[in-house]
Amino acid sequence: MGKVGVILSGCGVFDGSEVQEASATLISLAQHGIEYQCMAPDRDFEVIDHRTQQPTGEQRNVLTESARIARGEIVDLKEVNGAEYDAFFLPGGFGAAKNLCTFAMKGADCEVDPQVERVLNEANDAGKPIGFICIAPALGAKVFGDKGVKVTIGHDAGTAAAVTQTGATHVEADAEQIVIDEDHNIVSTPAYMEAQNPAQVYAGINALVENIANRLK
Repeated sequence: MGKVGVILSGCGVFDGSEVQEASATLISLAQHGIEYQCMAPDRDFEVIDHRTQQPTGEQRNVLTESARIARGEIVDLKEVNGAEYDAFFLPGGFGAAKNLCTFAMKGADCEVDPQVERVLNEANDAGKPIGFICIAPALGAKVFGDKGVKVTIGHDAGTAAAVTQTGATHVEADAEQIVIDEDHNIVSTPAYMEAQNPAQVYAGINALVENIANRLK
C-alpha cells in the first residue's frame, strides 16, 4: 500500500508530540498494513517539566527527541520530498503548535517551520492525503488557509476562531469523529483537544487512518 510519513515534533505533550496520539497513529497504520517513516525537523526547543508544566531552562533537539517515539528510526525532514510519500500524518501535542509552527504563541499570525511547510505543500500539490490530529489542524489551516481548507480542532471556541482567521473553515467535531475535506484531500480529528481517555483518542485517529487508507487503495 506504499509508504507514508509521520511528522513528529518532539516527545511529550507539553513540548513535543503527544505520545499517546503518536503511538495510536503508528499502531493504526500498522493495523492497516501501511508502512510508515517517522520524521521531524532538526531544530532546538525549550523543554517543559511534565510534572510542573514549567520551563526547565534546558534546550533539546526536536529530531533527537522524536527519535524516542520512533525507536530510533527517524529521518531529518530536510531530506524528505513530500511528493515521494503516499500520505502524511501529523499527531498533536504542544510541539505541533510550538516546534512545527508558532501557533501557540502567535495564533493566526504564526510562522510555520520552513521544512514542514515545504513538505506539506509538496504533498498537497501532488494530490497526497494529509491527516492532521489534535492541535495540528491549526498548522494545516495556516499552510492551506488561502485555499479555504476545512479542518477541526474540536469545540474550543478561541482556537477555532484563530483557525478561521487563517482563511480556513472550522467544523466542530467530537473526539471520535473526523472532518473530511474532499476538495483538498485533508482529514482531521480532535483527539486530546476533546478526548477524555486514550480509547477515545484511538477511535478518532483510527477513523482518520482508515479514511486515508481507503484513499491509498
